[in-house]
Amino acid sequence: MADQSTPEARTTAVPEPREGTTAPADREGISRRRLLGTAGATGVVLGAAGGAVGYAAAASAEVTPLTSVGEDRAMFHGKHQPGITDGLPARGHLIAFDLAPGAGRKEAAALLRRWSDTARRLMAGEPSANGDTGVAQDAGPSSLTLTFGFGHSFFARTGLEKQRPVALDPLPDFSSDHLDKARSNGDLWVQIGAHDALVAFHALRAVQKDAGSAARVRWQMNGFNRSPGATARPMTARNLMGQIDGTRNPKPSESDFDQRIFVPANSDPAWMAHGSYVVVRRIRMLLDDWEKLAVKEQEAVVGRRKSDGAPLSGGTETTEMDLEKTDSAGNPVVPVNAHARITRPDQNGGAAMLRRPLSYHDGMDADGVPDAGLLFVCWQADPLRGFVPVQRKLDRGDALTPFLRHEASGLFAVPGGAAEGGYVGQLLLEG
Repeated sequence: MADQSTPEARTTAVPEPREGTTAPADREGISRRRLLGTAGATGVVLGAAGGAVGYAAAASAEVTPLTSVGEDRAMFHGKHQPGITDGLPARGHLIAFDLAPGAGRKEAAALLRRWSDTARRLMAGEPSANGDTGVAQDAGPSSLTLTFGFGHSFFARTGLEKQRPVALDPLPDFSSDHLDKARSNGDLWVQIGAHDALVAFHALRAVQKDAGSAARVRWQMNGFNRSPGATARPMTARNLMGQIDGTRNPKPSESDFDQRIFVPANSDPAWMAHGSYVVVRRIRMLLDDWEKLAVKEQEAVVGRRKSDGAPLSGGTETTEMDLEKTDSAGNPVVPVNAHARITRPDQNGGAAMLRRPLSYHDGMDADGVPDAGLLFVCWQADPLRGFVPVQRKLDRGDALTPFLRHEASGLFAVPGGAAEGGYVGQLLLEG
């Protein structure tokens, strides 16, 4: 919920490609994906018995291309893993695994090799190698990303304790925590995001199938954001409280972005070079209580106008907040306990996080209260200099805290991207 949070959502019908993304290369003739897209548009059925007929009909008809949303593709191989600097996905899944009893370093390496191959294939719009379900066979990549990380417990289970980073030490306890241990932490963590729900689900099933007997699911959480093209203009996303959330998120164009978000090339341990650390928190929003407040009361809690995200000190959403401005009675225009004031980097020794969260709604609880809120996902080069100081400050007197409940938590080391022909975590597992 920090004000320095969410990357700007891609909400135009034709999203601008990020660095490292590209549309799939045109194949000679008609690709499988374009063929299936045409079949869906024209009513041609491609089955085991009618495949040849369907192909002939599609080949002679005008090919209907994928929309820009389906065509957009993120690259799996690179300096950093995908799913960190990409725009917010319309649909996402977070899932943690524990290694199965008896599984160790060898099994973990084989699993990461399978996962990396599956991620490479699916992000290119191709079927997985391990019994593809066909759920998304008529879709393009849809900006699919898969990201993999290691939890604190992974290193003891694989005999790699000496390679465990100091930055992966457990997070401190916070007074606002009401954590469910069964839905926290884990040996392995996977983040899946896409602009199409079926594409995201397809990747989720593939990851689960690839785990086989090597690992079992510890917990899974599902979330969403606004779909590309759902608004008339690009804008910072709103959370389920209705507030614009993410105005001060660090941007890749800033000179110190890499220094704040990514582990340097000369890191210790070396296998974390170009990686990052991710904090994952399931934050339930007490929406019934929040919605009882008048808009002006909500704005005082946050420190920004609800209508456009501008600071209460005046201006537009991106105007620098004036923390010294007072009203006619001499009171700060932006209250001293306002969320946006407390989370500012200049109020926390420069601490900054790149947030890429998801909203969630898991129905109603036994009392008929919405079980909804934020799957908080934030990235930083060191959580002790990013997440921890900000959360400690919030813990001491954030006006938003009474309307939130932190129900699950996890910290994971996310290594750099896989080289061509390699897999995520290879330097750790084979080094």
